[in-house]
Amino acid sequence: MRIVWLICLILGFSRAADATLDIVKTIESLPKVLVTTTGNNPYLRKIADLLVADLKVSGHFNALGLNAPANEAQGVQLVVQLQASQPNAINAKLYNANTKEVQSNKNYQFNTKELYPFIAHKIAIDANNLVKAAPIDWMARMVVFSKFLSPGVTSIVLADYTLTYQQEIIKNNLLNVFPKWANADQSAIYYTQYLRQPTIIKYNIHTGTSKVITQSQGMAAVSSVSADGRKLLLSLAPRGQTDIYLYDTKNKELKRLTSYSGIDVLGNFVENEKAMVFVSDRSGYPNIYLKKLRLNAPVEQVVFSSKNNDSVASFGDYIVYVSREERDANGQSPFNLHLISLKGDYVRHLTASGVNQMPRFSKDGKVVMFIKKAAAQNALGVILLENNQSYLFPLENTNVQSFDW
Repeated sequence: MRIVWLICLILGFSRAADATLDIVKTIESLPKVLVTTTGNNPYLRKIADLLVADLKVSGHFNALGLNAPANEAQGVQLVVQLQASQPNAINAKLYNANTKEVQSNKNYQFNTKELYPFIAHKIAIDANNLVKAAPIDWMARMVVFSKFLSPGVTSIVLADYTLTYQQEIIKNNLLNVFPKWANADQSAIYYTQYLRQPTIIKYNIHTGTSKVITQSQGMAAVSSVSADGRKLLLSLAPRGQTDIYLYDTKNKELKRLTSYSGIDVLGNFVENEKAMVFVSDRSGYPNIYLKKLRLNAPVEQVVFSSKNNDSVASFGDYIVYVSREERDANGQSPFNLHLISLKGDYVRHLTASGVNQMPRFSKDGKVVMFIKKAAAQNALGVILLENNQSYLFPLENTNVQSFDW
């Protein structure tokens, strides 16, 4: 049984990334909740363990598990009692530990037993809503990633945010890369398959059907999808150099947005989808730029703190980018994440050491997910922006090419 434990660090990952739990934030003032189980269903314990971890990750609870010492259980305010109500359903009863008043009683269905992590995530979300804490709906969203299997071969995998659930959906001995969610309900993805030319494909994860969107020499990838799913920002290289294009999925229209002799990639919608930020080497090194969605619009540099900023993600007027910084005392060059506002001088350092790449915002903009690479272990990282808390979930024997959330 793969129990996902957490490395919980405040702003920086300054300690080694191993598979232990290290809680830094004090939790004495948080509501104390005890998770219990009734019955012998083998999935109950797994769900209970994940639920305790979810409640801790939320930053809103002091959560205790089944084997909590009696002295720690003193002062429990809320109890979550889990039991199997049907073969593919779990009942969660939430009640006041003092008055025994039931505050919630709900059944959670899952189609296959492998999906049990999402039961834990949904119970955590409901418990969080019950105490009227800030939303944690991001826990129930799926992660899609492309992982290397062998030279020139990758597969595309669906997972929950803890990586406990993983399902391979595309594997055909080809290079399948750059997965991107196609819509808000996460029923389809875009990805690039290397055929005679790099080819962007839309794939329905429920029906298994796919269709070709476009092809291009050199590179073809979807980097951003509009809120309604109708417009895409693509990185294409039909003339040898990579530029950014706007694609209308309804009219099948392709519009060129940049024309530069170097490299323009990773367009992300900003300013209510009227502009984009992107990565370009037009200053002689990778950096972040802003441009309206037309070919002749002026280009504005938005990051000035480093001479190597090679990845960017956006939410509203905020962007998070990767910056390669000066070598440290050990001779290593850290790649750190920084959060800035396009409307002011707000700058926030999200990590302080190591190689941190591929940032992605949650749908509500409250969380940033990323990949952390280290000599001993790679991990999927989650940063809760409001709580100043960070977590790492080990990527066991997995080399991620790209992911989306």
